[in-house]
Amino acid sequence: MATMASPEIFMHTSGKNEPVWIHTEPYSHRPRFQKLTQDVEADVCIIGSGIAGISTAYELVISGAKVIMLEAREVLSGESGRTSGHLSNALDDGYIAISKKHGDEGAKLAAESHTWALHHVGEVSKKLGIECEYRVLPGYEISQYPTNDPKHAEEVEEMRKEAEKAKSLGLPVSFKDGLAIQGWDGKVDQRDAALNSEQATFHPTKYMVGVLKWLADQPNFSCFTHTRVMSVEEKGVEILGIGSKDVRVSTEEGFTITCKKALEATCVPLQKLSVVAQMEFLRTYCIAIRIPKGSVEDCVIYDQADPYKYVVATTKSGKSKKTGASPNLSSGLETGSPRQAQVDYQWSGQIFEPVDFVAFIGLNQGNKHIYIITGDSGNGLTHGVLGGKLIADQINGIDNPWTKLYNPKRLMSIVSSLPGMVAHDVQINAQYKRFLESDIHDIEDLARGTGGVLNTKTSTPVAVYKDGEGSVHKFSALCPHLKGVVCWNKSEESWDCPIHGSRFSKDGIQVMGPAKANLSPIDESGKATQQQAVEA
Repeated sequence: MATMASPEIFMHTSGKNEPVWIHTEPYSHRPRFQKLTQDVEADVCIIGSGIAGISTAYELVISGAKVIMLEAREVLSGESGRTSGHLSNALDDGYIAISKKHGDEGAKLAAESHTWALHHVGEVSKKLGIECEYRVLPGYEISQYPTNDPKHAEEVEEMRKEAEKAKSLGLPVSFKDGLAIQGWDGKVDQRDAALNSEQATFHPTKYMVGVLKWLADQPNFSCFTHTRVMSVEEKGVEILGIGSKDVRVSTEEGFTITCKKALEATCVPLQKLSVVAQMEFLRTYCIAIRIPKGSVEDCVIYDQADPYKYVVATTKSGKSKKTGASPNLSSGLETGSPRQAQVDYQWSGQIFEPVDFVAFIGLNQGNKHIYIITGDSGNGLTHGVLGGKLIADQINGIDNPWTKLYNPKRLMSIVSSLPGMVAHDVQINAQYKRFLESDIHDIEDLARGTGGVLNTKTSTPVAVYKDGEGSVHKFSALCPHLKGVVCWNKSEESWDCPIHGSRFSKDGIQVMGPAKANLSPIDESGKATQQQAVEA
């Protein structure tokens, strides 16, 4: 594996470290589309080609709508291809917490919608003939502590309560005293588990590639890649239902898509604040390890740690593999399974956590024709799939019982979360202290293949990257979103903004919003390397 990422990598994914899914579904298997070179019209324009955009396009295309999809880089280059590939209705925040914010009825709708999404992936893959390794399997939630630790009993009691709440909402969940997961018999005795018999796993990029290939064959679908969107605006006059508005989507190269409706399926909306301020961004970490076939039960395992760890133990193609999420994964897996092998893949992704634990899916705040899907809360795959159904129903005028729960314009649950929002805002504003900080004092301080911010305090902070040859490339260190000073992410070789989570490749290419634009090159070398990346 290369020690430094090539510029081309960031056209296909959002980090240096590539996820396990490319092992059997390489980038070369993904469909290729042309760049937009003229003004066009459509019924619906979808910005983003991940699970949310693809799912919405599928639901709209089968209903007869003319759909155009836009992607700033290559298809599937965002976070959907960097997940752990599990489909769950055991939501990360828990149904007790969701009930406190949205009531039991809201929690029940959350359970129903994620369950629908979990099964819908299987139905679509069967209908379209996509072999994506989809199957339903059990999920186990266990204590992080061994049975002889007093804290084990405390966590078990919490798990019992959560299992009872989930069961009351109609989920097939029960608590099993003394349950030992087959093969999960390492140096820590973690017996006792909450069992959810209705989880699922699949190969996410095989599924999305399959749906995209089907879409590409439909006469009412078009996709344009390497087409960066810079604005999405409603135009026209509409008062009390009189008059009309359409949506104008403008690209970096000056072309316009005129449409009746638009969807920002970009993980986080490409806008200044609004719902962006109602979410916290977090990093999630994954590894993939091969283990002997059949040594661990085919299942999903979660623990109660914070940050929590989970394992997807899967058997396909005559081999077994384990994928897990959260930091310190190798040591975490060793406690439960003695059959540890070398780490084949390790990668990270980004999630956005809403303050009230439920995604924002529907009309964007202040808009009547522009929709968003954001706030995955660690369940981005099912959120994306159910979001596709919900957005398509709203555009087609079909009543959907999930609308109120996911409404981006909701108020009560947000208001009840204000103390958490204020604390988060204080933390965010504290990050502007980087205007007074410098990662390096001299470019000579940088090792090859690394980056850092040079801040002389008398001029604009500069993001400096030194490549493997020793050549230096400079970019503005100010995030185009709200002018936060970016930080160097050594693991993924990217520039990350600590304010609202925008991310950029080492060459300054935007790979994660809410920023829309790239980091501005400030020397000829920076311009050249960024241009090379764009044209890759």
